[in-house]
Amino acid sequence: MSPKTAHVQVLAPLTGVMVPIESVPDPVFAQKMVGDGFSIDPFDGTVFAPVSGEIADLQNAHHALTIRTPEGIEILIHIGLETVSLEGRGFTPHVARGDKVAAGDKLITFDVDRVAREAKSLLTQVVVANMDAIASIRPETGMVVGGRSLAATIELAAPKARASAGGGGEAFVGTVVIPNPTGLHARPAATLVALAKSFESDIKLASQGNTANAKSIVAIMGLGLAHGQEVEVSATGPDAERALAEVIEAINGGLGEEPVPAGSPGSAQAAPAQAAPAQEPPARRSEDPDVYLGIPASPGLAVGALVQLRTQEFAIVEAGLNPADERRTLRDGLNRALWSLGELADGLRKQGDEERAAIFSAHEELLQDPELLHLANVAVNEGKSAAFAWRNAYTTFADQLESLGNEVLAGRATDVRDAGVRVLQEITGQKLERPELPENTILVAEELTPSDTAQLDRSKVVGFATVTGGASSHVAIIARSLDIPAIAGIEDAVLNLEDGTRAVLDGTSGELRTNLSEADLSAVRKRQKRIEARKAAEYAKKDEPAVTSDGRRVQVVANIGGVDDAKESQTKGAEGVGLLRSEFIFLGRADAPSEDEQVAIYADCARALAPGQPLVIRTLDVGGDKPLAYLPLGEEDNPFLGLRGVRVGLDRPDTLRPQIRAILRAADEGAKLHVMFPMVATISDWRRAKAMWDEEAEDLGYRGKVSLGIMMEVPSVGVMAKQFAAEEGLDFFSVGSNDLTSYTLAMDRGNAKVAAQVDACDPSILALIGQAAEALHEKGKWIGVCGGVASDPQAVPILVGLGVDELSCSIPAIPSIKAKVRAYSYRECKSLADAALTSATPEEVRALVPLDEV
Repeated sequence: MSPKTAHVQVLAPLTGVMVPIESVPDPVFAQKMVGDGFSIDPFDGTVFAPVSGEIADLQNAHHALTIRTPEGIEILIHIGLETVSLEGRGFTPHVARGDKVAAGDKLITFDVDRVAREAKSLLTQVVVANMDAIASIRPETGMVVGGRSLAATIELAAPKARASAGGGGEAFVGTVVIPNPTGLHARPAATLVALAKSFESDIKLASQGNTANAKSIVAIMGLGLAHGQEVEVSATGPDAERALAEVIEAINGGLGEEPVPAGSPGSAQAAPAQAAPAQEPPARRSEDPDVYLGIPASPGLAVGALVQLRTQEFAIVEAGLNPADERRTLRDGLNRALWSLGELADGLRKQGDEERAAIFSAHEELLQDPELLHLANVAVNEGKSAAFAWRNAYTTFADQLESLGNEVLAGRATDVRDAGVRVLQEITGQKLERPELPENTILVAEELTPSDTAQLDRSKVVGFATVTGGASSHVAIIARSLDIPAIAGIEDAVLNLEDGTRAVLDGTSGELRTNLSEADLSAVRKRQKRIEARKAAEYAKKDEPAVTSDGRRVQVVANIGGVDDAKESQTKGAEGVGLLRSEFIFLGRADAPSEDEQVAIYADCARALAPGQPLVIRTLDVGGDKPLAYLPLGEEDNPFLGLRGVRVGLDRPDTLRPQIRAILRAADEGAKLHVMFPMVATISDWRRAKAMWDEEAEDLGYRGKVSLGIMMEVPSVGVMAKQFAAEEGLDFFSVGSNDLTSYTLAMDRGNAKVAAQVDACDPSILALIGQAAEALHEKGKWIGVCGGVASDPQAVPILVGLGVDELSCSIPAIPSIKAKVRAYSYRECKSLADAALTSATPEEVRALVPLDEV
């Protein structure tokens, strides 16, 4: 089987501004004692899953949780600083420990205003708690959108042989009472882990029947240790006696927090961890007997005839022949099932379907669960057949999960049964027969397994509804990956419907409707066709140029952070790269990259594009919200108005000159190279940067042509657009709309109080872009937009009408942005732009391009 993917992409869990972890005003996070990662200054209070995986821990105060990915990476999300003291006030979890989540699922909502008032900071930390599992983490920068934007790329560590546990030797045991007022939350747990890792011995914590490895922050947090709780500490290994003494001493000392004796006045006893309350099945919201409601599991609209999928039983003999033979039968069945799961997961990875592959890899782990195997072997030793023992084991195991009353754990129970049936088929040689399905089938079942779902014939099955499960079950995840509309948790009355009943299933609203008139069906089919046609048309034309109906071409290119992004952009129809954020090479490391390192990366990015496509490289853009640990810039009262962007390079030419040389050395690798300097505010900034470029080109003897430009991020560039456009050697502007909007409106987009007003569709921003476009065009030069507004379908026709020549978008948006350009004539775009410039508010501007047209 092929190895697991070398990289994991982490989505932004919140909408806000990326902040380097080193800048967080808390030494435990800033010094990476918890782990490496990034921070986000949030605009709102909705936390989304940054990756797919399992909720490994949810803190009692609901301010922090940990997700364990299928690759074994443990990602901790810690909302705010010193928020554990709120004791859950203002936080609402939407998941529980053990839940399966997909990237983008909602995890927690919190009251931004309350947390801002009562906590030290809103800064939310996202860190890898088990750094030994990864080689590096490369955060993005700037503005991110929760559940949608890429926030970081993790490079997995190469597989290593697992070292033997702490070794033999005498075990030393002691007890300690937790003195931390709010228990062992992330900060003290991280301090304890750092101490434990300094010893060779195995160190365990045990409380209330549960045990945790003291070298794992997730394991410790999973114990939910509260103030005043007694914990047994054990150490086994060559330095066990010293390890035990120092760990107990550190815990007694509060692990960096002020210890409070149990029972002291004001001591905050955290409540023991409790299972999430059982979720009631959704009640009917309508008294209409023809409407059945459930949980939206996979969006889309399906029209067809219902087919009931009934549960089938295996013919199994209870008594076994002899334990040795039955154990062999069980072992062989397990091995064959594991092999088939491995082949299935490997095949899905080769198809690029990592999400589904991860589900079946998880099934491999389930089949090796020691508790499950123990249950089966006990029954075999008592004289039961392998088949009977195995069925009893996995159904008991699944029933235990289901009895916890948690929707996602119930989904985990479905996974157990699915993997269990796979083994049972191998042991008995019996195969479950599925009915022959007609076209336009809507399946209805008590339960579908991931295997059932993954093997659905998409040419016949148009949708399905299940009584069990939920929106975050593996079945729902697979349905979404296959683009099959689905409803989970539908009322069981649907099981009484007859095969052949005509129905419409709306996976977006969670509604199944029967007894439809021909007029109803006709309206639904028309809606289906509109949706399908638009999606198909956009994707089918992704490689066609973006040309208005009357012939004006707009180049649609990609914003990228590295080589992988460059390659991905080519699969979505990008006509090149409008923004290569070169700082990704500089961030997340202890020292600056060498000139040779930079040459190799720039050349690789150029070679990833089609010959002749543009590659626009932004020189190092740090300072403000993007400091470099190895490039201290000194304390500034307002770093956003201080050394930032090109000002850093001009102040520290030893950073900019090597980058210029590296870009020049990579300039002839196929792509058409452009370079732009960030945060230029004055003509002097531009002239000094241009002079430095010319000096390095002369020194290298470079005689080729590299187009030079500037980022338009501050209002002065727009106001003085005519003077800038007249400058010799300045070929283009690229509008960084996020910063331009903040600086023009004097609003910090990281401030939740004003963030909603920071809208690039404000008429003042559009006026600056329009007059810049006019000034550049008079000189035969061009203007692009690489900020977030370029990916905004409501803004696109207005930008085109203002004269923008290039739109540099997020990669997934490229097909739809191209389609948006084609949907208008240039004359219509100019009319919209004129109306936008005379509007008074962003709301009036957006009303010119209604959402129902988007």
